[in-house]
Amino acid sequence: MHESARSAKRIAIIPGDGVGKEVIPEAVKILKAAAAKGGRRIALTEFDWGADRYLRDGMTLPSDAPEMFRRDFDAIILGAMGDPRVPGNQHAADILLGLRFKLDLYVNERPCVLFDQRLTPLKSRSEKDINFCVIRENTEGLYAGMGGFFKKGTADEIATQEDINTRKGVERIVRYAFEFARRRGYRRVCMSDKSNALTYGHDLWKRVFAEIRREFADIEWSHMYIDNLLMQMVRDPSQFQVIVTCNLFGDIASDVGAGLIGGLGLAPSGNIHPGQVSLFEPVHGSAPDIAGKNIANPMGAALAAGMMCGYIGWTAEAQAIEDAVRAAISEEKTTTDLGGSLGTRQVGDWLADRVASA
Repeated sequence: MHESARSAKRIAIIPGDGVGKEVIPEAVKILKAAAAKGGRRIALTEFDWGADRYLRDGMTLPSDAPEMFRRDFDAIILGAMGDPRVPGNQHAADILLGLRFKLDLYVNERPCVLFDQRLTPLKSRSEKDINFCVIRENTEGLYAGMGGFFKKGTADEIATQEDINTRKGVERIVRYAFEFARRRGYRRVCMSDKSNALTYGHDLWKRVFAEIRREFADIEWSHMYIDNLLMQMVRDPSQFQVIVTCNLFGDIASDVGAGLIGGLGLAPSGNIHPGQVSLFEPVHGSAPDIAGKNIANPMGAALAAGMMCGYIGWTAEAQAIEDAVRAAISEEKTTTDLGGSLGTRQVGDWLADRVASA
């Protein structure tokens, strides 16, 4: 059945703060071009949650938002969150972490794909050498917010931060990594922990990984401590296809991966609960120092929109967006961080035109 004969895909748009308010409109422009090209129907609803709204009336994440998204939307596109006018960026934590936890978006999927060998800082490495995905556990670990202060602000202050790892949480992310590898035709999964030092939580990771890998005899497996993993990513990234690890280590490893492909401006991510409404965003921050200057790279946001297309079943549209980004880099139609001379809006226009004419 042609898409126009079915109901439209319902997408929530949260531009966020700083450069998020510049790159997300470009991603939406490109998404609209892809949908039109493919004869798809799409319904977009924008939410103004961010620093401006928080400073105006104290609104962060409405209490009914998670249920609304589950009921009324197929996916969410989120811009960067964070603003120096908000001490501690409480609004950003409430919105981003609130959505991750309350929607149980337990997978953080971060592809690291080199589109042009000129962009990698590694010598003698080409596109075939850097093409892997970091699968990060997204709702537990040190990001669970467990801990506190004792005698805060005094010479005797004690600060604790607890690393939360549940069997359910570890098992489902490890199984997702293997299933992801099989689905994409990958042959290798590497699990990274620090079980030689983090005795309890990461021993759980190691034991669960050993159990689950037996269910996937067609997939090669490896295990690396996180310090060795990061070194190996720089030394020989070609050995990796899928990396699965905990919340903190996944955050770090995926940023190293972004450095290998040309920077955070090219890094998309998906916050996913398979089969349920999920959230897609560029990895980079709100970059208040360059906000409003029309110089932020919109490609990470565009690729996040492409990931969302793949998630909702628009495979051709996802590929069209990725192909457009690859072509823009090849033809140097980029922002200055990638060596080009175009502004944010001009790159968005070029990508949208390329998708529409493909």
